[in-house]
Amino acid sequence: MVKTNENGAFFKLDDVSVSYGQIEALKGVTVEVGEGEIVSLIGANGAGKSTTLMTISGILKPKKGKKYFDGEDVTDASADGIVGRGIVQVPEGRRIFPRMSVQENLEMGAFRRHKADTGTLDHVFELFPILKERRGQKGGTLSGGEQQMLAIARSLMAEPRLLLLDEPSLGLAPKIVEDIFATINRINSEGITVFLVEQNAAMALDVSHRGYVMETGKVVLQDTSANLLENEEVQKAYLGG
Repeated sequence: MVKTNENGAFFKLDDVSVSYGQIEALKGVTVEVGEGEIVSLIGANGAGKSTTLMTISGILKPKKGKKYFDGEDVTDASADGIVGRGIVQVPEGRRIFPRMSVQENLEMGAFRRHKADTGTLDHVFELFPILKERRGQKGGTLSGGEQQMLAIARSLMAEPRLLLLDEPSLGLAPKIVEDIFATINRINSEGITVFLVEQNAAMALDVSHRGYVMETGKVVLQDTSANLLENEEVQKAYLGG
């Protein structure tokens, strides 16, 4: 069930603008995520999707606007402080530690708790059995799909409340993409809220409850995912309709 707290959404960007020097990358963006939801953000390359995620995770600071999580103003929280509150990002391009083993990569995900929880590790290996088989193998020797699994698994070691996923299907074969999205569904069913940035709009909307469409730093459309899938403009622009 989707839940909100007494101050509104579980997470909210409220009229947020972000600039790179003189270039305004986000222009008054408002996005809400209810607890228990999967919410997708779709749009073309350069629309501002990754900038939105980096703003949520505290890597970028808003020029204006506010950021709220679980009823608390976290606009000025550091990236480390954001992770400590339970917001964890899986970055575009995986960014695993290639010279570390699978096991060591997973332990890095639990660094804030100083020690990897055995139960969490067991659960991650249940979600991704191939990682258990390859726990001693260096991350850089894994296939692209396995590295994406490792990136997601590493984030789960931090026990997130809100999981941010940046282009999880990028560069992967269709069968692997299906497996990754099935896992995202399962993660959500186990109580983790998900905010998903994805160029594969059809797959993203199929797995999510609601969606936002972004163009040139602005949210231009929001609706339930079912309605967005039927929307003619969305179909033409993003679904090959």
